[in-house]
Amino acid sequence: MSPVKSIWLAIVFLFTAPNLFAQQPDSAYVRQNYTKIERRIPMRDGVKLFTSIYIPKDNSKKYPFLVNRTPYTVSPYGEENYKTSLGNFPAEMKEGFIFVYQDVRGKWMSEGNFDDIRPQIAHKKSKKDIDESSDTYDTIDWLIKNIKNNNGKVGIYGISYPGFYSTTALPGAHPALKAVSPQAPVTDWFIGDDFHHNGALFLADAFSFMSTFGVPRPKPITPDKGPKGFVYPIKDLYRFYLEAGPVKNLKEKYFADSILFWNNLFAHPNLDTFWRARSIVQHLTHVKPAVMVVGGFFDAEDAYGTFATYKSIEKQNPRANNILVAGPWYHGGWVRSKGSSFGDINFGQPTSTYYQENLELPFFKYHLKSEGTFNPAEATIFITGSNEWKKFNAWPPKEAETKTLYLQPNGKLSFDKVQRTDSWDEYISDPNSPVPYQNGVQTKRSREYMIDDQRFAARRPDVKVYQTDILTEDITLVGPIMANLVVSTTGTDADYVVKLIDVYPEDSPSPSPNPQNIIMAGYQMLVRGEIMRGKYRNSFENPEPFVPGMVTKVNYALPDVAHTFKKGHRIMVQVQNSWFPLADRNPQKFMNIYEADTSDFQKATHRIFHDVNNASALTFTVLTP
Repeated sequence: MSPVKSIWLAIVFLFTAPNLFAQQPDSAYVRQNYTKIERRIPMRDGVKLFTSIYIPKDNSKKYPFLVNRTPYTVSPYGEENYKTSLGNFPAEMKEGFIFVYQDVRGKWMSEGNFDDIRPQIAHKKSKKDIDESSDTYDTIDWLIKNIKNNNGKVGIYGISYPGFYSTTALPGAHPALKAVSPQAPVTDWFIGDDFHHNGALFLADAFSFMSTFGVPRPKPITPDKGPKGFVYPIKDLYRFYLEAGPVKNLKEKYFADSILFWNNLFAHPNLDTFWRARSIVQHLTHVKPAVMVVGGFFDAEDAYGTFATYKSIEKQNPRANNILVAGPWYHGGWVRSKGSSFGDINFGQPTSTYYQENLELPFFKYHLKSEGTFNPAEATIFITGSNEWKKFNAWPPKEAETKTLYLQPNGKLSFDKVQRTDSWDEYISDPNSPVPYQNGVQTKRSREYMIDDQRFAARRPDVKVYQTDILTEDITLVGPIMANLVVSTTGTDADYVVKLIDVYPEDSPSPSPNPQNIIMAGYQMLVRGEIMRGKYRNSFENPEPFVPGMVTKVNYALPDVAHTFKKGHRIMVQVQNSWFPLADRNPQKFMNIYEADTSDFQKATHRIFHDVNNASALTFTVLTP
């Protein structure tokens, strides 16, 4: 099986399957306890959406609906074919809900045309004005009226793209919709989720995912007749993308004009009406259902969306019942793993079990069944490093104190501002030899890079490294991080990657047993990394060139963190100009990068300033003891 096909099948499985550890070998429990029916539910414009409905056989009581709307198939199809598990985890399945799975408009067995992160229509004037909110409303309305033995209450949940469809249920929500849980929701594909980060194309994800997901579907189909995965001619992902050359080569050689989303990338290189229309957060007003936004700090796909969704609801709905849960998880890790560890890092407890038992199941039981009690904190957060759950009355916590960590000469990092008047580091960045995002050879983009050892990068001359002295006390960071760089370049454009790293002591023991020979002594754990396409430093709508040699500020936000740097550790910051092939290469020349030729990619000399007048620094909030 090809690497990309493996990736695609894994993606489909992860988005459609419940907890990996909860899978039964067959569908025996579901068959014994649920009756499956399939319906094509009509929308207001006449389009019908394929829907699988699992109804509890015990009809001695009424049940609420728990709905999952997905572009990843409601498979298996056929009323005689049952899923092996329902909901996010076994306890949810055994609790008893009417589980509803729906192929969204234009995907798999549903009618209509699919539109990636379909724009919201705020003021609908006719039945032809449809969006995901109206499709959700019409689905709920039909379910309430046509499925017997329901109690008139509905909940919606979903991870990633289904998380987006959960979010879109909120604007103009149906009165029966009582509880919504967007989990790692796709939220903004230009600023921070999946395919762009601060204007930089996330190349590996965009190409591998859309090479299959983006293939047009002229009529309803089942997965066995769906598109086949792209076969990489070179198994080393770094080499494949580097040898492919500029991004336009990938389009011309592999996609032509067959992938609509890829065409849209080329047609809309800057933040314009196309991308703004696809940002759901502006429509999250007048929210009435209870909301629990869930995400992982080490989510390689949608860490941004989790915090942006929660904060947008808070800002626009001060009285809404809206809470946040964030843990040490990869994409969907709260139901796809035990959450005891990730990559090389152990958290000392099954964090996913805690979440399932104390948050998700009680949330839906309380709001949909009026059972039990549910009095959660505004924000329930797992802090790595100290490895403990914390409850806060706000996020970021109001009691946190703002601190600034300054880059210093000689690779130092300190909370004291530099007093020198002439201090900088100078180095050369070559886009034809970009800094890899992870050590070793990968056949697919790994999820572990979000928390992985950064010693490989620290050894490169085009990665500048700064670290504190050994910490004499614990320091806990909570909330977003602002990177405030003062730089210059001999080019007219540049990317900037800032990585916040926890450096372990030299006497840190390695795990036992240790089959992979992990060396924790001096380990450089990535806590948070983020990229900024420099030409967007002042505006995503109107890119600006750098003036060669001119001292310039590049300020941008990194997604939220919750991490304790323990006494005896060090805080490290790495700064670099490429992160490949996670992000596409910047030619270091001001231009539309989608039009770049091989000859446009050029070396540039960069300076990072750290003097009294030009202080590069990171600003964040710290929990006070």
